Amino acid sequence: MTEPPLGSGREGRSLKAAWSAGSVPWDHAAAPRRSEILAALSLAIDLGLGQPMEHMLRASLLGLRIGDRAGVGPAARGRIYYANLLAWIGCHADSFELAALFSDDIGFRADYYMIDAHGLPMLSLMLRRTGSGLPPLQRAGRRSRFAVTANTAVRTLIRSHCTSAGQLANKVGLDESMSGILSNTFERWDGRGLPAGRAGVEIPLEMRITQLADTAEVFLRTGGVDAAVATVRKRRGTQFDPELADLFCAQARELTADLLNIDPWPAALAAAPDDAVLSGQELDSVLRAIGDFADLKSPFTVGHSRAVAALPADTAREYGLQAGEIEVLRRAGWVHDLGRMGVSNGVWDKKSPLSYVDRERLQMYPYLSERILGRVPGMRRVAYVAGAHRERVDGSGYPRGRGGTDLDSSQRILAAADAYQTYLEPRPHRPALTPLEAGTRLRAEAGAGRLEGQAADAVLVAAGQTARRRRLLPCGLTDREAEVLRLLCHGLNNREIADTLYIAPKTARNHVEHIYLKIGAGNRVGATLFALDHGLWDRAAG
Repeated sequence: MTEPPLGSGREGRSLKAAWSAGSVPWDHAAAPRRSEILAALSLAIDLGLGQPMEHMLRASLLGLRIGDRAGVGPAARGRIYYANLLAWIGCHADSFELAALFSDDIGFRADYYMIDAHGLPMLSLMLRRTGSGLPPLQRAGRRSRFAVTANTAVRTLIRSHCTSAGQLANKVGLDESMSGILSNTFERWDGRGLPAGRAGVEIPLEMRITQLADTAEVFLRTGGVDAAVATVRKRRGTQFDPELADLFCAQARELTADLLNIDPWPAALAAAPDDAVLSGQELDSVLRAIGDFADLKSPFTVGHSRAVAALPADTAREYGLQAGEIEVLRRAGWVHDLGRMGVSNGVWDKKSPLSYVDRERLQMYPYLSERILGRVPGMRRVAYVAGAHRERVDGSGYPRGRGGTDLDSSQRILAAADAYQTYLEPRPHRPALTPLEAGTRLRAEAGAGRLEGQAADAVLVAAGQTARRRRLLPCGLTDREAEVLRLLCHGLNNREIADTLYIAPKTARNHVEHIYLKIGAGNRVGATLFALDHGLWDRAAG
C-alpha cells in the first residue's frame, strides 16, 4: 500500500489540527459496508499467514474470475467472495497451540503453502518446524515425541480451526451457509484432507474454487504465471478439483491478467456482493467480534479488547468528552489490537526476555492496526486513536514515538486504559496484578510522565474497584465450573488447572467435560467465545 500512514506528515498534522478545531468530522458519517469491514479483517488474516497484506483480496478476485468461467450464479459468487476473504479466519484462534508445537505459528503457515499438505510432505514440514530454536539434543527429543502423536495433533488443530471458523463467521454477520463452506477449508479432492475426509464433489464448489485461488495467488506472486500453473497442475486431482485445475491451467494468463498490478482494495470492494451498511449496534457487534478474534491469538489476552472498550468509554465521561468521541473510544478499544495478527506467538508467549528483533516486531503491531482499520470508510478516526494506544506522552512509546501535543485526549485515554487493563492480566513473564497493584503502577507511569495524569486518574475512577453483586451463572454452571472455565480460557491444561485450584487432575478433567456438555462447546476456542459472551473470562470476575 502506498498511501502515507494516518496521522503522519503534513497531511496528518493538518487533519488532526482541523479535527481538534471542530471543522473536520473525520468520516463518522461514512458508515462502512460489511464487505469493507471484512476486507479489512482479511488484511489481518494475511499477516498471520505470513503473506503480504492484500493476498486474500487478490485471491478473492482470482476466485471470482474462476467462478465466472465455471458458470456459477450470483449467490455462489457472493459465497466465493467471502470464502476467499475468511477461509483462514479460524487458524489464528489456534496460534497458541500451533506455536507450542512449532515455535513460530506464522512461519509454519507460510511454509504450509509451499507443500501439497498430506502424507510425507506434511510430516516433513512438521518435524522440520518442531522444536526450532531449541538446543540440538532437546530438539531431537521433541521431534521424536512429536512423531508419535503427529497425526492426532494435526487432527485436533484442524478440527478446532474449522469449528472456530464457523463460529467467528457467524459472529461477523455471515449466514449459516458460510459456516458449512468454511468447515471444508482443509478437505482435499482426493479425500485425504481433514477433519471429515470429504472427497470430490462432497466439498462445496465455493471452497474448491477458494482453495485453488488461495494457493495459485501465492505462487503467481512469488514465481509468476508459469509457477502458478505448474503448482496447480501438480496438485490436480489431489488437493484440487481436476476440472477447475484444467480450467485454470488452460486460461491462466487471462485469469491472472493485471492481478498483480491493480490496487486490489478498490477492485475487490467493487466486486463485492451487495451487502448491508453497518451502523449503530450492528457495527458495534461486528467490531466487538473482531476484537474477540484478535484476543484469541493468545490465552493471555482473552477478553482484553472488551475490557479496554468499556474502560475508556467510562473514562471519557469522567474526562468530559462528547458522545461522538466516546463512541470512537469504545470502538477503538474493541479493535486496537487487530495488528497483533502480524506478530508470531513465539514472541507474544515468550517467557524469557525479548531479543532486539523480537521487540522490533512487537512494536509494529499498533501501526498495523492503524493501517488495516484506516482503509475502511467511517473508521479513520477510530484507526487514528487505536494506532496510538502504545504511544506515551514523553515520546517513549511505539510505534512512532509520538508524544506531547501529537497525542490528543482520546489517544491519551486509550493508552491509559489499555495499560491499566494489561496490568490486570497475566502475561507469560509475570502474573496478573491485583486492581490495587495495577492502580499503583498506573499512577507511577503517570508520575514518571509516560502517561497523562488526568487520563490515568479518570481511568481509575471509571474502574471503580467496587464489589460485584453475585449473579446466577448461565447454562447451570457452578461457581467451581466458572472458575475452571476462566482458567481454561487462559490456556491452562487440565493438570495446570488442577495445580492452580489444588484439585486432582481427574477432577479438573471432569469439570472441563461437564462445562463443554453444559455450554455446547467442543474445544477451548468455543468455550472461550462462550465465556466472552457471558462475561466469564476475567479471572477477577465473580
